[in-house]
Amino acid sequence: MSSSASSFPVGSTVTSLRQIADALAAGAVSAEELARDYLARIEQASALNAYIHVDAELTLAQAHEADARRARGEAGPLTGVPIAHKDVFVTRGWRSTAGSRMLADYESPFDATVVQRLAAAGMVTLGKTNMDEFAMGSSNENSHFGPVRNPWDASRVPGGSSGGSAAAVAAGLAPAATGTDTGGSIRQPAAFSGITGIKPTYGRVSRFGMIAFASSLDQAGPMARSAEDCALLLNAMAGFDERDSTSLTPAQGGVDEDFTRLLGQPRGGASAKQPLAGLRIGLPREYFGAGLSADVEAAVRAALREYEKLGATLVEVSLPKTELSIPVYYVIAPAEASSNLSRFDGARYGHRAAEYRDLLDMYKKTRAEGFGWEVKRRILVGTYVLSHGYYDAYYLQAQKIRRIIADDFQRAFGECDVIMGPVAPTVAWKLGEKSADPVQMYLADVFTLSTSLAGLPGMSVPCGFGEGGMPVGLQMIGNYFGEAQLLQTAHAFQQATDWHLRQPSQG
Repeated sequence: MSSSASSFPVGSTVTSLRQIADALAAGAVSAEELARDYLARIEQASALNAYIHVDAELTLAQAHEADARRARGEAGPLTGVPIAHKDVFVTRGWRSTAGSRMLADYESPFDATVVQRLAAAGMVTLGKTNMDEFAMGSSNENSHFGPVRNPWDASRVPGGSSGGSAAAVAAGLAPAATGTDTGGSIRQPAAFSGITGIKPTYGRVSRFGMIAFASSLDQAGPMARSAEDCALLLNAMAGFDERDSTSLTPAQGGVDEDFTRLLGQPRGGASAKQPLAGLRIGLPREYFGAGLSADVEAAVRAALREYEKLGATLVEVSLPKTELSIPVYYVIAPAEASSNLSRFDGARYGHRAAEYRDLLDMYKKTRAEGFGWEVKRRILVGTYVLSHGYYDAYYLQAQKIRRIIADDFQRAFGECDVIMGPVAPTVAWKLGEKSADPVQMYLADVFTLSTSLAGLPGMSVPCGFGEGGMPVGLQMIGNYFGEAQLLQTAHAFQQATDWHLRQPSQG
C-alpha cells in the first residue's frame, strides 16, 4: 500500500478506535498512511499548542513496524492505531519534559510502563502532549512551553493538567491520548474539551515511568472520544507491575480484566429499551448547591433525565466532607510534591544553573530557574506542612479527614450503584482569567478532588453545552474496581445521545 495521503477520514470526522482498527484490518488504510495524515493535521493546528514534541521519523518507524506486524498476522485490536502521550510519561526517543524548564531537554533511556504496554499492543506514538508543569494546574497555563488553547474557543483554557491530550483528541489531532489524574486532571480537561476520559481505581495502572507529582494520588488513564474507546485502551494499559510499589497485586484486585465485557449489555433483568433498569444513580446534594453555574446544572440535569429514560433511578445521597476535599488535597498533594521534586537539583539530570559560587548556590539557582511559579508555590506549601511543629497540625490531620472522605463514599454506595454530578462548577474559562488568583483556580476542582483522595474510579462524559457554546461534562464515580460498570453506564448514554460525536469547527 502506498504511503501517500489516505482516503480514510482522519480528524475532521469523528472516528472511533474500533472503526480505525477495522479499516486497518480490511486494508482500507495502512498505519503509515494514518500516521502521515495525523502528523499533517498536527502541523496545521500548531496554534493550539497541544504538542510539546513531535518527531515524524520516530512515528513513521513505529507505523512501519505496525504494518509489518499486520502483514505477519501478528496484529491485535490496537495495532497501527495512533495515540498521543501526555509528557508526564517518560519515552525513549521523544523528550520527556513534564512541561517544565527543569526537564526541557531530558530524554529518558526507557519507556514508562503505560507507554511500553500500549506500544506492545501495536499503537503508534504521534508525539508528546503539552501539560501543566509537573501536572500542577487546572488550566494548562502553567507549562514552560506556553498555554494550550481550547479547540472550541481558542481564547479559553482546555483544562489541566492533561490539557494537551484533551485538546489533541477534541481537535482531531489524535484519536486517543494518555492522561494522568491527581485531583481531576483527566476528568476536568475531558469535560472542558468535550471528550471522554476515565481515571481508574488507584493502583490499577502502573505509575512506573510517570514523573511523580503526588505519589498517593497520581493515576494514569485514557482519554478518547467514547467510553468504548477508553475501555479498549484501558484493556492494554491496566494490570499489575512489579516495578511500581503502588501497583495493585492480583490478590488486591490488580488482575487483567476485559473492560469492554459489559458494553452494550443490558443490566441483569433489563430490556434492550431500558438497558439500565435497576441502576441506582446517587446525586450528592453537595454537588448541586451554591457555586454550580446554571448552564452546567441544566446540561447535567438533562443528562440525568436521559438516564431515567434508560431505566435508571435517581437517589439523593450525601458526601458531607466535599468542601473539605480542597484544603485536604492542597495539604497532601503539595507535601508529596515537595518530596518528589527534591530530586531536581541540577546535580544528576535536568537543568543546571550556568553560574554559581558553590554547591548550595547551584541548588538554589537551579531550582529558582528551573521551576515555574505554581510549582514553587506548592513546594513551599508542602515543605511548610511537613516541617517540625506543623506536621501534626496540618499533614496528619489532612490524612485523617482523607479517611473520613473515603468512608463517606462507602456509605453513599450503600444507597446507590454509581454517583453522578458535574465535573466542574463552570465551563472552561478565558485564558488568564484566574491566573492571578490561585485559590479561585483550586476551587474549580471541588467536585473531582474527593474521588482522587478516596482512590475511586471516575470519568467524564460529554453531556451538552453551556455558556459560550462550551462543552459540559457529566461526572460518573464508581466504587473500587467498578470501571467496567462505569464504562457500561457511559456507553449506554452515548448510544442514546450524540454529545460525544460533536466536534469544534477548528477540528
